[in-house]
Amino acid sequence: MFSHIMVGVNDMQASRDFYDAVLATMGHAPGVMDDKGRCLYITDTGIFALTKPINGEPAFHGNGCTIGFAAASPEVADKWHEVGLANGGTACENPPGKRESGLGDLYLAYLLDPAGNKLCALHLLG
Repeated sequence: MFSHIMVGVNDMQASRDFYDAVLATMGHAPGVMDDKGRCLYITDTGIFALTKPINGEPAFHGNGCTIGFAAASPEVADKWHEVGLANGGTACENPPGKRESGLGDLYLAYLLDPAGNKLCALHLLG
């Protein structure tokens, strides 16, 4: 359904360091910089990108927005959360753990990235 997700950042190096670390816990390669100064995480299923806003204004997070990353297991979600906190992320929501939903049981971990974007590592328990 999606080709890419791009988030605005104010400090590219801090954001790149954060995403290189948390996405590595999920088996993704470090981001690569393009000729426009954007950092791209390219996978077989899409691209996650970081950019300074092209209008020159400061980046800010979307209130009510969450970007979800698929975690292969609850242990991967826990490691993602731990590494995120150690690399400039901030805990938000409840601590990582099992939640019941209409989709079945989920294992969720939430963080705010250095720019304040809300992220979630999600593993579908069944």
